[in-house]
Amino acid sequence: MKMTSAVAAKELKKLNDQHDALTSMERKSSEFVAAIQEDIETVRPAYDYTAVQKELAETEQKIRKLKHAINTFNLNQVVPGFDMTIDQMLVYIPQLSAQKRKLEHMKDKLPRERIRSGFSNSNIIEYTYVNYDVQAASKDYETVADELAKAQNALDLVNSTVEFEV
Repeated sequence: MKMTSAVAAKELKKLNDQHDALTSMERKSSEFVAAIQEDIETVRPAYDYTAVQKELAETEQKIRKLKHAINTFNLNQVVPGFDMTIDQMLVYIPQLSAQKRKLEHMKDKLPRERIRSGFSNSNIIEYTYVNYDVQAASKDYETVADELAKAQNALDLVNSTVEFEV
């Protein structure tokens, strides 16, 4: 069956939710408490160990196959305009995001900023000076922000349009 990465991610979420529901049901149904005076059979929850194990194993196998297909696609599919595979882009985008956060902080600094002293009786006035060109940091911020948006859009386009075999 062919699907896009976006569809595969939704299918994977669905399978993981099914697995979690089965595991939760098993946890609640595999044991039960009954009072001595109760008829155990009337309070016993429905639970078929063999059927549940089989269904869990089938779901886990589907998850493994789907994840493998996604991983293989991510390793081999080059993102147009970036000369990188998807798995490389999945590293590149967080790197750009971190760089953008750093530059955002740097571009907003004043060249000289007074430090508030914790000592109220101190006559010493201290300043923090930036040791870089604030305008260069601002320009680099814009460049990185644009590159990040471009990278995210390119990856989104591939994930929503390029199909692979599962």
